[in-house]
Amino acid sequence: MRLASRSAPTALRALLLLVCLAVGAAACAGTAPTPAAADDGPYVFRAEGSKLDAVWICDGKLVRTTRPARDGATIKPRCGYPHPLVIPAAIEPGEAPLAPGARIVALSDIHGQYGLLVRLLRAHHVIDGRDRWALGRDHLVVAGDVFDRGPGVTEALWLLFQLQQQARAAGGAVHFLLGNHETMALYGSLRYVNPKYVATAERLGRSYADLFGPDSVLGGWLRTRPVLLKLGDTLFLHGGVSPENLDLVAAMDATNAGYQRTLGMPREQVKADPAIARLYDSKASPVWYRGYFNGQLDTPGVRALVAKLGVARIVVGHTTIGEVASFHDGKIIAIDSGIKRGKSGQLLFIDGDTLSRGLLDGSREPLPALLDVPDDPE
Repeated sequence: MRLASRSAPTALRALLLLVCLAVGAAACAGTAPTPAAADDGPYVFRAEGSKLDAVWICDGKLVRTTRPARDGATIKPRCGYPHPLVIPAAIEPGEAPLAPGARIVALSDIHGQYGLLVRLLRAHHVIDGRDRWALGRDHLVVAGDVFDRGPGVTEALWLLFQLQQQARAAGGAVHFLLGNHETMALYGSLRYVNPKYVATAERLGRSYADLFGPDSVLGGWLRTRPVLLKLGDTLFLHGGVSPENLDLVAAMDATNAGYQRTLGMPREQVKADPAIARLYDSKASPVWYRGYFNGQLDTPGVRALVAKLGVARIVVGHTTIGEVASFHDGKIIAIDSGIKRGKSGQLLFIDGDTLSRGLLDGSREPLPALLDVPDDPE
């Protein structure tokens, strides 16, 4: 099994972003997927005097509004995210446990494909026709990588932010786990950032990472998000658990707190501290590991690892399979179904001991068991 090389596309993206930064947003206008892609927002910041400052870019113009930062403050849409936003006074930390009989629905690697995300969630009645939570007391898990690549990152983040509040009120839960692209974007790596957001940051006079700083509503929320999540007998994370990092799962609360505390820390500072660098290492860390799919671990090795963790299975994204499928005798469930390509996607359903996948047309089918990983051209 092997993974396709990403070096050439990465180099092209990096070159494009350097041009954008050097000559301004106008040079990148032609790279937007549609004319409407230039619209962006809102970015909402907590300002002095207990106020919320919201800013959009609509038709190339800066639009601002200010609201009192009281609990449940509503921000009406101008452009970008199409629904009113309800902003709580504070973000509730912690992840709700799985109630007896509740189902789990999971997906990963949305990568700014907001329209496709909405289609998939509507098709399986996770959300209704107004994009509101419709799954009752069930749980939705997004296993990382909402950021980068596509033009709908802001919209996808706000949708999940709102669904989390709505699910909590209904007795369910939305869990958004941090992936490597969240950590990259917030420590200043622009390799995969859509040029639209380079232009937005330039227009707002901030770095891209600062659009999600601690003073922003989304930035504050992201700093409450975990990397590791156990629901019932299933462990969820973005990349995977390497054999040398079993202790990070044993101390899950401390590991999640470590990510939350360091999210947005400059990359150079992250690399300089061995204790922190371990969380972000591009080969073995929980947000990067690919060892279940590239031959580092065979099936007996995976079975032994899962047994040591005391779970029935591990669900991961990160490695693009192009479909939701099981590997290593069902001990690994891969859920990066290629949503980033903008054409299709799938959901994982866990209903007790029964696992299935949901397709874009709303149908369901059993999980296939795969042995090999298809090459990913991106």
